[in-house]
Amino acid sequence: MVLVLAVLAAFATPNNSYSNDATKDEIALGKQLFFDPILSSDSSLSCASCHKPNFAFADTVPISFGVGQRIGIRNAPSIMNLDPNAPMFYDGRARNLQDQVHFPIQDSNEMRLSTKVLLDRLSRHKLYAPWFQALYHQAPSIDLLSKAVAAYEQTLQSAQTPFDAYMAGDNSALNASAKRGRKLFLGNKAKCFDCHFGPDFTGNEFKNIGLYDAQKWTDKGLYNQTHIEQDLGKFKVPGLRNVAVTGPYMHNGQFKTLEEVVAYYANPYAFVKTPVNMDSSLLKPSRLTQQEQKDLLAFLNALTDKAFMPILLQKH
Repeated sequence: MVLVLAVLAAFATPNNSYSNDATKDEIALGKQLFFDPILSSDSSLSCASCHKPNFAFADTVPISFGVGQRIGIRNAPSIMNLDPNAPMFYDGRARNLQDQVHFPIQDSNEMRLSTKVLLDRLSRHKLYAPWFQALYHQAPSIDLLSKAVAAYEQTLQSAQTPFDAYMAGDNSALNASAKRGRKLFLGNKAKCFDCHFGPDFTGNEFKNIGLYDAQKWTDKGLYNQTHIEQDLGKFKVPGLRNVAVTGPYMHNGQFKTLEEVVAYYANPYAFVKTPVNMDSSLLKPSRLTQQEQKDLLAFLNALTDKAFMPILLQKH
């Protein structure tokens, strides 16, 4: 509990490097809603149930359980550093941070709550009804709820890592292994930077890394939205900030550890024999040595915000 409070305190206000026009009252409302199980049909789950503050607002299981122990279809990723990294979700079905809010609430495998019941609850609630009126001069609505929750989620920006300190001029912030890993990350052998670039280590693109073969791995990803054959098995490239504490990994949570992820990229064919539509940059495995994999992991660990360092230290 102490760690949860420390994490929440660390991300209590908007990061000034991102625009957030919300007021403190709107952010407070969004935060209250984010942690309130009133948004689920049986009032058993909140947004924070699957996006745990201690783990950079990601989950710790491959696929999260919803109301009534129904299981979802994909891993619940970190919701930190999402603004302005649109579109949202692995399949890009939400246009922006505000648009994504209603999906898990209404999803039959997740919070399973209809719009009608939700608005009835909020309109009758002794805290929320007057809060919406005072803030928006309107009764609760899906649009206003989404606006408030998104305002809170915008504050979850993370930029206090050893890597950030190194980039700011502190040469000692990265050890020798992490520095070698950084060169690998940026270089042509590991090719991580081809997909993970920008301040949050994602270009917000959709890639097929080989985890679709129409037999073992059947999630079609972006294709479900576009129905374009070339999009079969493509998923949004996630950001890498705090990646060391957000496992399990991949859209289906199939890899428990970051070590497994790095090993996969070193040779995807050791994991999947007949990938369909795999991105051309992965067709030739990088064949990273064991030492190179360790160095790359050291660099990825250095992307951990100081608020989550206790979790990282526990894992090691």
